[in-house]
Amino acid sequence: MARTRSPNRKKSKAANAGSSVFQDIARNPLLWLLAAVPAVLWIGHARPDQSTLLFILSALAIVPLAALLSRATESIAHRTGDAIGGLLNATLGNLTELIIALTALKAGEYMLVKASIVGAIVSNTLFMLGSSFLLGGLKYHTQEFNRSTARLQAGMLFLASVALVVPSAFGAVQGEQITAKLSFLLAVLLILTYGCGLVFSLGTHRGYFGSAVSAGGHDEEEGLWPVGEAVAVLVIATLLIAFVAEVFVHSLEGAGAALGMGGAFIGFVVVAIVGAAGEIVAAWSGARKNKLDLSVGIALGSAVQIALFVAPVLVLLSFVIGPAPMTLEFWPGAIFMVFAASLVAALVSGSGRSAWFLGLLILSVYATFAITLYILPPQAH
Repeated sequence: MARTRSPNRKKSKAANAGSSVFQDIARNPLLWLLAAVPAVLWIGHARPDQSTLLFILSALAIVPLAALLSRATESIAHRTGDAIGGLLNATLGNLTELIIALTALKAGEYMLVKASIVGAIVSNTLFMLGSSFLLGGLKYHTQEFNRSTARLQAGMLFLASVALVVPSAFGAVQGEQITAKLSFLLAVLLILTYGCGLVFSLGTHRGYFGSAVSAGGHDEEEGLWPVGEAVAVLVIATLLIAFVAEVFVHSLEGAGAALGMGGAFIGFVVVAIVGAAGEIVAAWSGARKNKLDLSVGIALGSAVQIALFVAPVLVLLSFVIGPAPMTLEFWPGAIFMVFAASLVAALVSGSGRSAWFLGLLILSVYATFAITLYILPPQAH
């Protein structure tokens, strides 16, 4: 009789290996910021003139929503296999940034959209990666990661840099119509390249992109939600982000003037870091657990998603929902920052090892860009 219960015990242990949405909200202080969501929606309806308050509250509200979205995507992707999981991450990994950018795109805030694109690429490559190296290095003397993965991501970032240089270099000479046509064709090329990159890393050459440090399989299951809960959270969080993003974008002009921040700085720093809050926390957690491959994969993979997937999608959608087509023509400083980020990724990928001081150096590069953009904001482009 006692032996017949053992399968049920195994099932219960397997069920307990995961987690639930409410358990995570109760024990994760970051998710307590969900209280800001109803406050934003109510104040946005009752007092839409309170721009600064709405800006701060909506930024705080997006952080836990982005974290929920990231965890839901991870829970679904983990149970669907590498191929479908990679496609889900490509589509949903940067959904928060995409929703914010789409809202700004419909409002004609093209400087904010372009600054958020550049900011997401640079902050993921420099801020997320540098802080992960720093936090992991403070706990471990040195850490290792797979050089093949980092080199692939660095190469794809370099391609994105080239795609930004061409329309930016020739756009002023050729005129808006030619630049829009060029941007459209380059957007299609970048999306196709990104799709081929997924096939390469998850299909034909998957064996080259394993972890440099072996880890137990039980940790992979911890914190994952049941598929039904994950799908429900995915839908609800996406809808809430859409509503909050609309309030956020509409409050930018008044809040920026009151706080002394231009649209470029807000897009580069605030939107990029707030939108990637969930991924940043996951990258930090991986580094502190000596799973640096996870941190490097999240940071550089997210940057590549923005450069080769999100940015081209925004260009294509601008022909449909924007007041005018958006081009890939950026201000010169933006091109330099993306090139610098791809150069850092290439240099970091060479050794496959890191330490805390390397993380500090990478963070210093990011701080240099953020300070410069705050003191010397670019003109509308």
